[in-house]
Amino acid sequence: MSRILVPFRGEGAGIGEMTWAQLGIWKTMVATGQSMNIGGTVPVAPGTTVEDMVKLLRVLVGRHQALRTRLRHRPDGPPQLVVCDAGEVPLEIVDVTAHAEPDPETAAGALRRRYETDPFDYETEWPVRLGLVRLDGILTHMVLIYCHVAVDGFGIDAVVRDLPNLDNPSAPVSGLTPLEMTAKQHTPAGKRQGEKSLRYWEQHLRAIPALRFGTSDDPREPRYWELTRRSPAMHLAMQAIAHRTGAGVGYILLAAYAVGLARRTGINPSMAQLVVSNRFRPGCGDSVSQLAQLSICVIDVADTTFDEVVARAWNAATNAYMHGYYDPLALDDLLTRVRAERGDFEISIIVNDRRTQMGPPPLEAAPTPADLESALPRATTWWNRKVHVLDAALNISVDAAPGAVDLTICADTHRLGPDAIEALSLEMERVLIDAAFDPAAPTGVRGLPAELHA
Repeated sequence: MSRILVPFRGEGAGIGEMTWAQLGIWKTMVATGQSMNIGGTVPVAPGTTVEDMVKLLRVLVGRHQALRTRLRHRPDGPPQLVVCDAGEVPLEIVDVTAHAEPDPETAAGALRRRYETDPFDYETEWPVRLGLVRLDGILTHMVLIYCHVAVDGFGIDAVVRDLPNLDNPSAPVSGLTPLEMTAKQHTPAGKRQGEKSLRYWEQHLRAIPALRFGTSDDPREPRYWELTRRSPAMHLAMQAIAHRTGAGVGYILLAAYAVGLARRTGINPSMAQLVVSNRFRPGCGDSVSQLAQLSICVIDVADTTFDEVVARAWNAATNAYMHGYYDPLALDDLLTRVRAERGDFEISIIVNDRRTQMGPPPLEAAPTPADLESALPRATTWWNRKVHVLDAALNISVDAAPGAVDLTICADTHRLGPDAIEALSLEMERVLIDAAFDPAAPTGVRGLPAELHA
């Protein structure tokens, strides 16, 4: 392996507090001991040279303050942001040869795993890692991984949208920088926004059922198990419901989660913490930064139809999105105060729909009952990681797959055993299949007095 130090220079340097979103993801990383690095591997276009990639790295880091920000640890509080206007960032090159091990794809996979799993040295390392695989002198793969404190998934999309400026590095940079964002959050107007979000949180924290899961009869070690179900039938059922209701598939999936969990646990209303992009806020759409925060979402699913739950999911999620902007330390204080006053409660559930096409499908693409029937046998299920710590007792992620969706459920087996994890995935699928062509499909969840859940 060879290494090139790429010099960069950009506008703006300074020291500031972490933004609310940065502080939130930092707290999660500290609590779980996981780096949560994000990025991926892409094939390199034919004819791309090392010099081209040096230019890419130099311009991107120079243009975006988030990519030249390191952390300064303090004994009496969270780290501070330190934005530098110049420095050198390494670019690594892994050389492989034809008819020898490893092949380029294997070498790229190994490099990605190392970049993803090795924690960043937050005080001395720049928050971007770029590596190349070169086969007999020809570049084949690029591995690009970011520190999650620096950017979220939408921040990476903003980096991609900025690529046309590689040949015009002095062009204005769109979107707020982390230093600008933290300054806004500490203004009176910013503090009022955060306080409004916390009032929304408190309203739900005082009203939701305290219990959610109970105790599993099949606890395992490592404690957290992850399962993925790839389901063409779920994909088609969501498309059919979207055509009928006009709702986006993201809200339909959220409704299926809410009904499925209530069926399995007997607890209503269902709740989850949703990942809020905050990209709709002024100056945030094209910001290369970390902006994602969690917001509580509560959906009543009892004694009604699934179509009505879809409408409720839209309303509940919209409220959650509008109130996912707050100081995480202030939320910690709120949780402590409410627990002291009403007793403990379970809210450790995260639902993250990572699909990019979330709206209703084109009208001409409506599936038929025959399409759905033929898709049912094509579902596959497999177990993934088993880890000792996780950021939630139940973490549900949804990703697009070719002609299907990947529903991934990672849960604390001390609360939901392996059979219960798989049963929840099947329940969510069944909810959607039952409602695909039936606007009157009931949720099958009965309303119970709130005191029974206390």
